[in-house]
Amino acid sequence: MLEWMRWLFLSFAVVLLDQASKWEIVKMLSEKGEFAFTSFFSFALVYNEGAAFSFLNDAGGWQREFFMVIAVAASILILFLLRKHRGEFLFSLALSLVLGGALGNLVDRVRIGHVVDFLDFHLAEHHFPAFNLADSAITLGAALLILDNLRRGKS
Repeated sequence: MLEWMRWLFLSFAVVLLDQASKWEIVKMLSEKGEFAFTSFFSFALVYNEGAAFSFLNDAGGWQREFFMVIAVAASILILFLLRKHRGEFLFSLALSLVLGGALGNLVDRVRIGHVVDFLDFHLAEHHFPAFNLADSAITLGAALLILDNLRRGKS
């Protein structure tokens, strides 16, 4: 049972860090909009109604509920997989990160109707779509799932 709780604790920590960072960014940038650190990185307050890379951002509103349903369904599946595979370190770590990220963005959608993105990388006028800590956790978790799958294939 302790292994199960360890993974849920990690997911909860991701949600807390994600929400705290978004709260701080909104407070810091609500009037200014952007704070440049370097020539290629800024904090920029972006409200995303779509998914990753602003996919379906301008779809007319239906996408909010759609992505909420996907997040809830994915979270239920991940909880099932975590419970079943709680002793598999890399697999469970990856799932915990994905779960925390999915729930972090779900909290935004439920609470304010859109996701707060703020990490903005750019080169001259070319911008990588802004993202947040929840997105980073999902991406890292997905990369670890691929790594875990590759490692299993070699055994």
